[in-house]
Amino acid sequence: MLRISVTTRSGGATVKLEGRLAGPWVDELARCWTSVTAVRDAQSVRVELEAVTFIDSAGKGVLRRMREEGAVLFASGCMTRAILEEIETDRAASERDRPRARGNVARRRRRGGTP
Repeated sequence: MLRISVTTRSGGATVKLEGRLAGPWVDELARCWTSVTAVRDAQSVRVELEAVTFIDSAGKGVLRRMREEGAVLFASGCMTRAILEEIETDRAASERDRPRARGNVARRRRRGGTP
């Protein structure tokens, strides 16, 4: 079971999760995220995971998507912090591996370099 509480605060919202982020509760969190971000910018959303006791791979995927869209994820437990660190590491690696903007190629060509 997963309890999802959404509270508004000045400048954004807080989504508090309690319990197991697994199975059908992953879809419920995804629906909740969609409704929260329909009315506010994802970057203004704080997701508190202090009371989460388990996260399966699908749950981790939803958290990754939330983080990629701009949410700030908070955790205090060892397991949950490790999962968030993994999400951040994956995010940094994907940004590092992302192809450069075409503008950099055009600049090199103007300077006589090869793309």
